[in-house]
Amino acid sequence: MLKLLRPAMTRILTPLGRALAGRGIGPDAVTAIGTLGTVVSALLFFPLGHLTWGALAITVFVLFDLLDGVVARLGGKGGSTWGAFLDSTLDRVADSAIFAGLILYFVSIDDTLMAAVTLVCLIAGTLVSYAKARAEGLGLTADVGLAERPERLVVALVAACFSGLGVPYILPVGMWLLAVASLITVVQRVVAVYQQTREK
Repeated sequence: MLKLLRPAMTRILTPLGRALAGRGIGPDAVTAIGTLGTVVSALLFFPLGHLTWGALAITVFVLFDLLDGVVARLGGKGGSTWGAFLDSTLDRVADSAIFAGLILYFVSIDDTLMAAVTLVCLIAGTLVSYAKARAEGLGLTADVGLAERPERLVVALVAACFSGLGVPYILPVGMWLLAVASLITVVQRVVAVYQQTREK
């Protein structure tokens, strides 16, 4: 569903992308700004318990992940190979900051169990991305699974946002579901790669 929404979001962001490209702002700068904004928002708002504000701020900066591609297409500066590497690397930084912020929030309210569950989300999410990247480096594919990056971000940010608005249990439920889905996704990608290696 999220992949289907991407073209529509790209069209919405095109005027802004055109304006940035026209001012000589390249996609690499957009990527860096988005990551910095995400990291600062996650580590500033979440540990202090401002879950809704944090989720909303992060959502704005996450849109930079789409905007950098728009800027690149419209003629902004930045090589495509380097840009792709930078984007993927900084995505991991942003994701880690989001879950680190939530871990610090759970620690601040003395909820050790949920801090541990959220740590599983962080580690499993990193493994999901690594499995795909490593498979592609070996000439294979691992583009399968329940919880890819967009789904993980949506679940985490929606749960945090509504938890901040007072909806009970939604953040713990979201983290538990995300932890399980991420672990399943790791297994799915490992199996997919294994099957491809057996076929060769």
